[in-house]
Amino acid sequence: MKKSGLHTAKPYLTLLAGILILLLLGQFLRFRIDLTAEKRFSVHPATKVLLENLDRPIHVDILLTGKNLPGGMRRLQKSMEETVRTFNAYSSENITVSYFDPLTVTDSLQEEFIFTLADYGINPTNVFFNQNSGQQTQLIFPGILVADDEYETGALILKGEQGMSPDQILNTSIENLEFELSNAIRKLVNPEKGAIALIIGHGELSEDDGFGIVEALDGQYEVFKVPLDQAKSIQDLSTFGTIFIVGPKQTYTDRELYLLDQYVMQGGNLVIAAEGVEVNIAEAGGNGTFSFPLENELDRLLFRYGVRINKDLIQDLNFSFIPVMGGNFGNQEQLVPLPWPFYFNAGRVNTHPITKTLDQVNYRFASSLDTVKADGVIKTPLIFGSESAKIIPAPSRVAFSDMEKAPKMEEFTLRNLPLAYLLEGEFTSLFKNRFVPEDFSKDDFKESGRGKVVVFGDGSVFQSQLSLQGKQPLLLGEDPFAQTTYANKQLLQNLVQFLSDPEGIIASRTRSLQIRPLNKVKISQQKTFWQGVNVALPVLILSLLGGIILYLRKRRYSTT
Repeated sequence: MKKSGLHTAKPYLTLLAGILILLLLGQFLRFRIDLTAEKRFSVHPATKVLLENLDRPIHVDILLTGKNLPGGMRRLQKSMEETVRTFNAYSSENITVSYFDPLTVTDSLQEEFIFTLADYGINPTNVFFNQNSGQQTQLIFPGILVADDEYETGALILKGEQGMSPDQILNTSIENLEFELSNAIRKLVNPEKGAIALIIGHGELSEDDGFGIVEALDGQYEVFKVPLDQAKSIQDLSTFGTIFIVGPKQTYTDRELYLLDQYVMQGGNLVIAAEGVEVNIAEAGGNGTFSFPLENELDRLLFRYGVRINKDLIQDLNFSFIPVMGGNFGNQEQLVPLPWPFYFNAGRVNTHPITKTLDQVNYRFASSLDTVKADGVIKTPLIFGSESAKIIPAPSRVAFSDMEKAPKMEEFTLRNLPLAYLLEGEFTSLFKNRFVPEDFSKDDFKESGRGKVVVFGDGSVFQSQLSLQGKQPLLLGEDPFAQTTYANKQLLQNLVQFLSDPEGIIASRTRSLQIRPLNKVKISQQKTFWQGVNVALPVLILSLLGGIILYLRKRRYSTT
C-alpha cells in the first residue's frame, strides 16, 4: 500500500522548518566562521576592539580603479573591498565602501587633490597592460581614503621591499591590508596624542634640530625637546611614552644616566641612535679627515642592557651618493654625485611588526653593533646590511679622494651586519650595587624593570637631510640628490607605534599569507586531463546519482 502524501513530505517540511529557524536566529545572533587555513577573513584582537568601539559610521573610498587593471591589481582591489566588508562585519557602526578614481576630479581641482593624496603618502603609479594595439600604460592610485562626517585621512596600500617580485609586493600589500586600514581608522577616530621626548643638551639633533622626527609624528604624537640636566626626578620623565636620544656628541653625566636608567626600569621606552665615532664631513675634501672614537658614556648604559656600539665605521657596497663640488660650469658651481660607501641603504629587515615589508632605510656614517651578555634580556635584530660590507676601526681616514678608485671587492666580505636591535625583557639597572647620584633617594631606586630599548648605530637615521638650495631640512628619508625617499619615516612611525602599544593593531603586520602559484609545467602537460575532470566528471556524477535516485524511488513506490 502507498504511504500518505503528508508522511512523504515530512522530510522536506522538517528541512524547511530548520531553514526558517536559522533565518530567525540570524536576526538576533551574529557570528562568523573562518574556514581558511590562514584566517584570511578574521581580524587581530586589537583590530576587533577598535571596530567594536567605533562611535560613528565610516566610509572608505578605494582609489585603485580602472577598466584594464592587470590580474594582480584586480586581486589587490578585490582584497581591499573584502577587507572593508570584513571590518564592517565586526564593527559596531556601519563601514561603507565605494570606488573613486582621482583622475575623474575636474581639471581645476585635480592637481590640488593629487597633492592632498601625496600628503597621505598615496602617490600615483604606472601599470602596464597588453592590448591588441600593443602595450599600454595606466595611472593608478593604490590607496584608500577613510572619512567620517568631519575628517578624512588616507593610506597607501601597495608597499613592499626593494628587490621583491611584483607578485611578492602584491602579496605583501594584501598581508598588510588589515594594518593599513585599521591604522587609518584609528587616526580618524582616536585623536588623542601620546607624548614623545627628544633629549637635548649634548649635541643631539645637530643636523635638522629635530624637524624630521616632529614632522613624521605630527598629528599622532606631541613631541617635546627635553634638556635632561633640568629634570629633577624620574617623575619628570614618566609622562613620556618614549624617549629619543639622536646623534649625541657630548658626555652624559652619572646623574643623567641614572634618570634614563630608572626611566627604563619603570617600564619606559628608550631609543638611542648614536655612532661610536665622530666625523667632520666638512673636512672630507682635499686631504680628508679622520674618524675618532666618540665617548658619551651611553656605552655604559647600553653595555649593561646587552648591546655595544663599536668605535668603527661601516662601508657597504649597497651605497648611496653624496654631492661634492666638481668645479664650475661657466659661472655656476657644479655638484657631482660621488659614490660613498659610508652612506648606504639597508633593505634586509626582520619579519617583526616594526620592520616587516619595510623598504630600504638610509644610513650615514653607521657603526657596527655587538651583543653582550645580559641575563633576562631578549635581543632582536631589526635591520641588516647587504652581503658586501666591511668594518673600519677608528681612527680611520675619511676622504672623498679615496673614492676615485674602485673599491676592492675582496675586502667587502661581511654579510648582513645587524644595524638595529630591539631589547626586551627584564633589565638590570646600571646602578645596582652602586651608590646612586646625589639628589636622589635610594628608597625610590629600582634594581630591575621591564622597559624596552631600541639601539641604532647611526645618529642620523632619524635626522633629515638638507636641501641643496637653501639648506632647509627635508622630510625624513628624502634624498635631495638621488631624488628618492627612503623608508626612515615609516620606520620611525612603526617604531613609536609598537613601543606605545606592542599588542595593538601594529601586531597585525605579522600576518602572513601563502602564495600558491600553479605549476606551469604540470599545467602544460595535464591541461586536457584536468579540463575533462572539471567539465565531464561533474556531469557523470550527477547522472549517476540521478539514475540511482530514480531507481530507488521506483522500487520504493512501486505497487506490489
